[in-house]
Amino acid sequence: MKIVLNKLVVIFFITFLCLSCTPKRDYSKLTDPQKDGYVPNEETAIKIAEAVWLPIYGKEIYKEKPFHATLKNDTIWVVEGTLKKEADGGTVYAEIHKGNGKILKVTHYK
Repeated sequence: MKIVLNKLVVIFFITFLCLSCTPKRDYSKLTDPQKDGYVPNEETAIKIAEAVWLPIYGKEIYKEKPFHATLKNDTIWVVEGTLKKEADGGTVYAEIHKGNGKILKVTHYK
């Protein structure tokens, strides 16, 4: 019984040491979704659009890089691909709400 109790004390002590040595996280550098919205910048908008386009249109979307995002009326990110000079047709297009990240429109213009 004494050995079991000693083992429990040692395990508790090691756990306490490990938890007390864990570095503290600095949350002050994170963006505030209430202030900046869930899609605060062009880079985030493009990544979201790529994640939506890829299962729909496949890897062909990467032929339309670079992707560009512009903020319309300070609320909607419009993300579009770039049409190459020798290409016919259109590019991928997405509209994403800045505040809540909702996908408002996805299409590929021809």
